[in-house]
Amino acid sequence: MEGVHDTPLSVVVVGLGQMGHSHALAYHQNAGYKIIGLVSRNPAKKLPDVLKEYPVFSTLDEALALKPNVVSINTHTATHADYAVAAMEAGAHVFVEKPLAVTVAEAERVVQTAQRTHRKLVIGYILRHHPSWLEFIKQARQLGPPYVMRMNLNQRSTGEAWGIHKRLLEDVKNPVIDCGVHYIDIMLQITDSKPVQVRGMGLRLSDEITSDDQVNYGHLQVLFADGSVGWYEAGWGPMISETAYFVKDVIGPCGSVSIVMSDDGKNSGNGSSANVNSHTKTSSLRVSTVADGKVSDRMLSMEGEPDHYELCAREQQFLLDAIRDDRDLSQHMEDAVRSLDIVIAADRSMRENRAVDITQWPGSRPGRSRK
Repeated sequence: MEGVHDTPLSVVVVGLGQMGHSHALAYHQNAGYKIIGLVSRNPAKKLPDVLKEYPVFSTLDEALALKPNVVSINTHTATHADYAVAAMEAGAHVFVEKPLAVTVAEAERVVQTAQRTHRKLVIGYILRHHPSWLEFIKQARQLGPPYVMRMNLNQRSTGEAWGIHKRLLEDVKNPVIDCGVHYIDIMLQITDSKPVQVRGMGLRLSDEITSDDQVNYGHLQVLFADGSVGWYEAGWGPMISETAYFVKDVIGPCGSVSIVMSDDGKNSGNGSSANVNSHTKTSSLRVSTVADGKVSDRMLSMEGEPDHYELCAREQQFLLDAIRDDRDLSQHMEDAVRSLDIVIAADRSMRENRAVDITQWPGSRPGRSRK
């Protein structure tokens, strides 16, 4: 078996935007992988010098003809399901960026294909590979239940970044769907309770968004069977405030835990909210505990935490280990569908102007510390 593990897995990277080129660099730097092709609709797109040595194809079909071991999908959300299914049907294991699909039915189709073809499917839930976020979850779970979970990620995007967000809205319609799956996934890891009801609202805040079914600000509330509540908001565009754009806070009967950004990163008005590194950076955790009516505060430094590129490298190492060790990814895939189910329910709530009850919630969630 050592010889098998010593042989690099051939990889095709589909999509060379922000996430695609980050993952391509991770494959390039990992001796367990060998890139055999890149797929881009825009071959002239500027690439890091180390990626220019690889052949670039204009379609997925051309790349699949190379018979890759792994296909990495980093394209617009509407293509995720079809590309993932095509890759697995061709015999490849798949990494696909979040969200897994634009509908729960499509996401379930992808998971069913992975199960039928016995291919590994890893979804890009990058926070599951972040040691600071794992510590945040660990600390939060000691405070309840029940929990109050308050989270947001607002981005003052301008220029090219605003253009990317407007393109994303053509697929997902609501920023809560694209970004919210991360933070719903965090909430589900904190509370083992079943979500019972979701409420959503949203607004279109720009005339540059011409479709009536798109909003660039979204907000959701989720209620859990154990009494826990969670809210999440996401806004995109040049009008978005940079005040309190990054709130990650959990409160329970025994206290609270909050992610505290460094002074040079928060509320600086310099475009920090659109910086991809700021979306995962924690800097430190403030943990407040209550005992005998007295409050004790302490700060946990997250110094040395990985940056965006290192987190992408960790995701791809996780995929490599899952393939080589034949790890069971059933829970990983189910969790991706579950978080998508909740954000889509929130979008439905917004459009139908009513609360949406969660009537079906398959499986169980045993103890934590898994990815």
